[in-house]
Amino acid sequence: MRIAALCLSLLLVAGAASAAPLAYVPNEGSASVSVIDTATDRVVRTISTGGKPRGIAIAPDGKRLYISDQTGNGLVIIDVAGTSAPVRVKLGDSPEGIYVSSDGRLLAAAIEENNQVLIVDTATLSIAKRVTMKGKNPEHAVFSPDGRLIFVSAEEADSVDIIDVARGEVVKSITVGERPRGIGFLPDGSRAYVAAEHANTVAVIDVAKQALVTTIKAGLRSNGIVVNPDGKRVYVSAGGDGTVQVIDTATNAIIATTPVGKRPWNMALTPDGRKLYVACGRSNAVAVVDTQSNQKIAEVPVGELPWGVVIH
Repeated sequence: MRIAALCLSLLLVAGAASAAPLAYVPNEGSASVSVIDTATDRVVRTISTGGKPRGIAIAPDGKRLYISDQTGNGLVIIDVAGTSAPVRVKLGDSPEGIYVSSDGRLLAAAIEENNQVLIVDTATLSIAKRVTMKGKNPEHAVFSPDGRLIFVSAEEADSVDIIDVARGEVVKSITVGERPRGIGFLPDGSRAYVAAEHANTVAVIDVAKQALVTTIKAGLRSNGIVVNPDGKRVYVSAGGDGTVQVIDTATNAIIATTPVGKRPWNMALTPDGRKLYVACGRSNAVAVVDTQSNQKIAEVPVGELPWGVVIH
């Protein structure tokens, strides 16, 4: 009996360890988060959030979801296991993109109408710093891999503001093109890629020098950015084309274009980098792309107007 019980226990542990990551999708039109099993590409759970969920982030340990509620002007913290009720924290007028530092200690929230980025202490859920932007209507506020900087894009600007986290202030603005949107860093933090929606381009920034390296012509209304964990590929969604472009980081050239759906917006990759999940707002679906073939392999119906994806 003891041997049988031990074998069963080992099987349960192995099953838990081999479970596929889950993709979490905020649906701004249906006040919910759809949870997709990346092994089956099916929705396995729907979490009610209320309000208008847009930005989404997850704690490094996978236990907490952070969601910006645009109409509620706050942050919603959800216990992924469902053992406690959601917590709400007041932020400011019209919060958008939210991002967690790699160590999980800080969260950055772009507050559109206040032209600020708030830095939140995730242990206390208190606002540690309020940083006023130079660009108007900030949408994304992304930590560099080492957590020392935050790159901020603003809808009504042509530049990216760089925040020194320790100082709590903007230390540089870099011109990237009209209406900057998504931002992604190479894993080593050496370069950042920024989509400029009205310019239909992606700007490449040398992070150490805080200077523009080059500009890549991309799809119509370039928007979301995500970087493969191996650092070899960058993916940019084109809302006007309904496609995703693939950038080779060795040459900064576009090497593939994949049709995905209507108004592709923000995206996420599985930890192994083999599958890309693209929120297609006007399709009310998430497109799944095989990154080896750069082909769309599935379309997962979710709620109304999916805004982004986070995977853990």
